[in-house]
Amino acid sequence: MEMTQQGGVSEAKRGSGETSGARQAWRRYKKNKLAMFGLGFIVLLVLISLSAPLLAPHSPFNSIKNAAGSLDIMAKPSHEYLLGTDSLGRDVFARLMYAGRISLSVGIVSVTISTLLGVLLGSIAGYYGKWIDSVIMRIVDVIYCFPVMFLIITVSALLKPSIYNVMIIIGLVSWTSTARLVRGEILRVRELEYIQASKALGVKDFSIIVQHIIPNIMAPILVQATLMTADAILTEAALSFLGVGVQQPTPSWGNMLNEAMSIMVLRFKYWIWLYPGLAILLTVLSINFIGDGLRDALDPKLKGRK
Repeated sequence: MEMTQQGGVSEAKRGSGETSGARQAWRRYKKNKLAMFGLGFIVLLVLISLSAPLLAPHSPFNSIKNAAGSLDIMAKPSHEYLLGTDSLGRDVFARLMYAGRISLSVGIVSVTISTLLGVLLGSIAGYYGKWIDSVIMRIVDVIYCFPVMFLIITVSALLKPSIYNVMIIIGLVSWTSTARLVRGEILRVRELEYIQASKALGVKDFSIIVQHIIPNIMAPILVQATLMTADAILTEAALSFLGVGVQQPTPSWGNMLNEAMSIMVLRFKYWIWLYPGLAILLTVLSINFIGDGLRDALDPKLKGRK
């Protein structure tokens, strides 16, 4: 009975400690104004993207005809068209909101794939070491030898361009940095006393990695995943701009910018490229601000300073 009570007390202390640590991290995060701006913008972007069917005044896929029956091609921003229309007479405002869904989906899904793969291989390499570590790290080195963007473009060109292929390709080629990060953290953590005690008690390797090691290195993994999301959104935009990513008529910030390859559009039709360009810029900046804020808030070295 006493052991049970002691165990309950220790679990309660552990839970209260984790809650206190989360609150302290949140307090540090709130003090970072840029990080709070980034969080607010991303929350707003998510809400707008999810509400796109309700907010969009026109279809993002179909051309719009005026009262005379002709297409409203490259119409200036007005009361009817808040951000104007594109070269096919489609509403830029509606396409911009629907494109936010694409960018967020690509960022989340591709980073989930790369993080899971990187954590898995990095954990195996860091925990077991020896020849397993050497093989996995040599694979990482080989992938690092290739320019990632050219590799993605080549694979995207060989396969049928689609949003699903973009998600999978970005996820499968961007796991190496996470694997190196996890490996380095595990090399540091695996020699600590509580890990050695778990091994001495006969706890299985899988349980040690999942229950003891991964939770204690989650902070750098979370920061890495956040920053990689911004890279994934930029990569998708670049692929779509080049025509090997998301295909028309599905809206993407990248393929919306593709229409700005004409000097006439760049000089006289600013609404064609300005708004998708701003969307990419603000989204990537906001995600990077969030990543920087998380890094400062979760860095153990900063505990006690603030």
